[in-house]
Amino acid sequence: MQPNIDVAYEIGDAQLLAELPNLGTLPVCAEEAVALLAETARILLKDTEVRRYPDVVTWAFWCREASVRSRMSVYLGERRRGRGMVFHIAPSNVAVNFAYSFVAGLLAGNANVVRLPSRDFRQTALICNALRMALERVPTLRPYVIFVRYGHERAVNDVLSALCTTRVIWGGDAAIRELRHSELPPRANEITFADRYSVAVFDADAYLAAEDKERLAKSFFNDTYLTDQNACSSPCLVVWRGARVEEAREVFWQELHREVQQHYELQPVQAVDKLTQLALLADAYEVRLRAMPDMLITRAELGGLDAGVPAYRMHSGFFMEYCAQELSEIVPICGSRCQTVVYYGIDPEEIRVLVDQYHMVGVDRIVPIGESMAFSLVWDGVDLIRTMSRCIG
Repeated sequence: MQPNIDVAYEIGDAQLLAELPNLGTLPVCAEEAVALLAETARILLKDTEVRRYPDVVTWAFWCREASVRSRMSVYLGERRRGRGMVFHIAPSNVAVNFAYSFVAGLLAGNANVVRLPSRDFRQTALICNALRMALERVPTLRPYVIFVRYGHERAVNDVLSALCTTRVIWGGDAAIRELRHSELPPRANEITFADRYSVAVFDADAYLAAEDKERLAKSFFNDTYLTDQNACSSPCLVVWRGARVEEAREVFWQELHREVQQHYELQPVQAVDKLTQLALLADAYEVRLRAMPDMLITRAELGGLDAGVPAYRMHSGFFMEYCAQELSEIVPICGSRCQTVVYYGIDPEEIRVLVDQYHMVGVDRIVPIGESMAFSLVWDGVDLIRTMSRCIG
């Protein structure tokens, strides 16, 4: 019996969806899964249009056979198979998140039903087109790949949730609350990625000594502007320490501004929204607006940090900034919603020591500048492969 739901199929069809309950599972890191991802990567990396989208290029490199086998090597000593079907709900404002979630579900040995972003990203179309072509060469996996589009219809969520053995919700608190109205089967599990935020900590003296400041600007641009700071891993606050902070940050923001000018377009409504957010922040905290040539970068320097600061974060190149005497001054902002700390010129072990010393409930990732968007099979502290699969004892 085919489920009676109103969805648009980008990959797969209603018949494949109806047959999911009878579909078997795959072993973790199945050979055909590796082959499908490698073929998809090959198709994308040959497409000249793809070069315009760094996030798609990065995903394609992630999917190459050597990359996949290296990342999956940690699981090879375990006898694991998929749980069944993973229902992925992708965020609407991050173009390729759906593709990483799908990869994790497939490599964990599952069939996958993916709700694609509601926004019409070109990156989504490129990946879907390449995957359709790859499935022609690895047809045995067609039943395991179903990509759909639909709005916020509760009835569709009900049907797909009832079919799944794992539900993965990306997109924040509102999405989680909405999806939890749709019941899961008794043995199903759920992985949720709630609203989070991230920060950056830079050593001023190390930055001034760097010879590759242009590269560092590109790296921070990738951390932030590629997703318009909509990703939870994109820093909203930059914390400086060191003897030459004033000099370092002026150089840093000038370098970043040059990069932003070349690759980012700010819409008038975004500029208005940033001014509004700045007023709200200034009403709550001691704030100094640091001068920039235009509204592409907005810098709000804070006189202190407390747990309430991240509530005033925003997208579109809106950065709060703070000058610290000691690294421990970041502790108040490292609550449970703090996901990633991006660093430059600071020993990451210093940050790990703070996590242990202050018994932090936040900070799941500590990564160098340029790596905040780098996807890992352990995300937000969750091992996706092990959570989406079962161990055969």
